[in-house]
Amino acid sequence: MDLNEKLKYIGNINQLWGVRPYELSDGWARKMRAFDVNAGCGLLYTVLPDRGMDISLASFKGNNLVYLTCNGETSPTYYEPEGIGWLHTFSGGLLTTCGLTHLGPPSLDDGENLGLHGRYSTIPARQVADCSSWVGDEYHIKLRGIIEEGRLFGNKLRLEREILSVVGQNSIEITDTITNFGNKPSPYTILYHMNLGYPLLSEKSELEIKPLDTSPRDESALSGLNDFRQFIEPQENYNEQVFFHKMKGNQDGFTQASLLNIELGIRLNIIFNVNQLPFLTEWKMMGYGEYVLGLEPCNVFVKSRKLLREEGELPYLKPQEFVTNKVVISIEELKG
Repeated sequence: MDLNEKLKYIGNINQLWGVRPYELSDGWARKMRAFDVNAGCGLLYTVLPDRGMDISLASFKGNNLVYLTCNGETSPTYYEPEGIGWLHTFSGGLLTTCGLTHLGPPSLDDGENLGLHGRYSTIPARQVADCSSWVGDEYHIKLRGIIEEGRLFGNKLRLEREILSVVGQNSIEITDTITNFGNKPSPYTILYHMNLGYPLLSEKSELEIKPLDTSPRDESALSGLNDFRQFIEPQENYNEQVFFHKMKGNQDGFTQASLLNIELGIRLNIIFNVNQLPFLTEWKMMGYGEYVLGLEPCNVFVKSRKLLREEGELPYLKPQEFVTNKVVISIEELKG
């Protein structure tokens, strides 16, 4: 039955798909805006405008896809910028964006004390809008917002985000346009921190990825270099392993990393373009209660801004220069 036929059976499209806006009211999440999105064919997810239009909860036909930290959905009101204070308000979820002028470990760079992974995910969006509408015979669920990271006498970057799901296609298309709206060149670093969890992630799962090159972050990761595609049951006292993948694109620059779970019959794909995001950071954490796979497209390796500057690898945007990134998350059901 096509969508027009379905409409004959219903009084309101929210019976089948759509966006539900509301405000969270309890604990660390109190007073945060949220949008629950029902993509109409099994995919559900939650967008948090007050966390930079990032995505927290996500599930497919009742199967959870993401890892949530013990913090859960947390208001940016409680953000601690110093050192590793970012972790106190890190909730995980399907997407936590890191950047925009620095990411990675804390450092002192160019006179600034920079905390872990930057400020982006603690900045509320403005001009937030639900722009969902019919496009021909397709219903497009579309959310938009603008996030600005800047200060007087400092760098000024604007990110305009659009999140799109076409009803029935079980995918999330994230389009970000990042502009330097200041009057001097600005460092520009971005990482799409996607956090996959149980039951999608288990010892039954496998990472499908074909990088050009893979390097371990440290000795702990070196010991697991041959097993970065496989996963184990939760372990006591597990040391996290981080791998840096340089990705190979097709003729148009597109590449893909997928997490497959044969037992659930689900494959989650992350599709992006190496011309904008040439690297994928893999965060493999198999600990008790901290059981998560981070798949993180990024424009630089996850190093401090100080180190990137010293190595000549720190990207910049000139005044009024902009870039556009597109990241697609899709869910496939395996046949048979």
